[in-house]
Amino acid sequence: MVETLKTMIIDFQESALKTGVPRNLRVEPVSGKATVCIGVRRSGKSTYLFQLMQRLLDIGVARRNILYLNFFDDRLYALKHDGLNGITEAYYALYPEKKNRETVYCFFDEIQLVSGWESFVDRLIRTEKCEVYITGSSAHMLSKEIATQMRGRALSWEIFPFSFSEFLDYQRIDHRGPLSTQRRLMVQKAFERYWETGGFPEVAGLKKFLRIKTHQEYLNTVLFRDIIERYDISHPKAVADLAHWLIDHAGSLYSVNNLTGYLKSLGHKAPKSSVADYLKWFEDAYFLFTVRVFDASLSRSHANPKKIFCIDHALVVSISSGILTNSGHLLENLVFAALRREHAGIYYYKTKNGREVDFLVLLQNRSPMLVQVCESMADEKTRKRELAALEEAMHELKLKTAIIVTRNQTEQITLQGCKVTVIPAWRFLLEMPKL
Repeated sequence: MVETLKTMIIDFQESALKTGVPRNLRVEPVSGKATVCIGVRRSGKSTYLFQLMQRLLDIGVARRNILYLNFFDDRLYALKHDGLNGITEAYYALYPEKKNRETVYCFFDEIQLVSGWESFVDRLIRTEKCEVYITGSSAHMLSKEIATQMRGRALSWEIFPFSFSEFLDYQRIDHRGPLSTQRRLMVQKAFERYWETGGFPEVAGLKKFLRIKTHQEYLNTVLFRDIIERYDISHPKAVADLAHWLIDHAGSLYSVNNLTGYLKSLGHKAPKSSVADYLKWFEDAYFLFTVRVFDASLSRSHANPKKIFCIDHALVVSISSGILTNSGHLLENLVFAALRREHAGIYYYKTKNGREVDFLVLLQNRSPMLVQVCESMADEKTRKRELAALEEAMHELKLKTAIIVTRNQTEQITLQGCKVTVIPAWRFLLEMPKL
């Protein structure tokens, strides 16, 4: 195994780095802690590692000081049984002069596939002169159990599919600074492409039928590798059927009771506890996300129906039956994904009169931001409904501002001293981090 590891280490050091489109995420390593990059499969985590490596090379780090292993490589299968200690043995057999003298930068892709990786990385940080960077496809890598096993020696960063800003960079469209009329039209046209293709880097340039097949393969991989195999589920069809129902209903409310009843109607014997586990595992894989109602009482918040969203709106189109999915819900899913990329505290809000606001986002200073999503404000009945919900919510929460995201409308509305900004989705996606 050591000889195989030596070959893999040297082969990588002699290969060209495929750094792709620069991501907006700026990971900053902390001394004495492993840097953990987590996110859904195919979101660009491996490419981001290469970007971090290039950053090191640009400041003068020698290529030989970079150790990279991808644990999806079948040549590393034996490590799952033999343990990870052979990695350092192989590296220092190649470069004995570096041990305890030069910093070695260790990059481990999908290391969670090997049991006991936490203690190995913990020991590496404590006993070797190194920096460690890790990727994984599971939010379990954020858990308290791992923080305990690694004794606080890990700092996690989330990586999502392309934001609209990153998609524009991929398309080589200049979108920074004030937009001229020509550049604004280019950005708006690019938004329509983003609306069609979504944010997964691999599908950005594919034809429609290839994009659909690729998205469907993503679903199958998440279902079988991240959930069914990992948790040894005895009734995989129930998990698959539940996933398809949730994707069909992206942007809609659900309860564990109605999901359990739905699976029962299909002949599955899945108790409520299992359905709750499936939902947790979908979220753990960064594939489907649950949004609770905003309530000071945690028990009431959990008892109320919840909303379901997918990691990518275009993936919903590729996978759903198309019967229940509508463009309004897709726009809401798009906005959710953009918000989730920046903020973890996302809820929906229900007023005392039962009116609903799509999102209440807790900003970094813990102040709430209200965001309503409405495909078009042209219909007077729709306009009154959306504004009434926001007006009640702003009054109850003592807020002076709120946002309505539309497909292409712009407007400023004043409601009893409060300001509602109506903004097209493309502009919201670009300006949202400033909000």
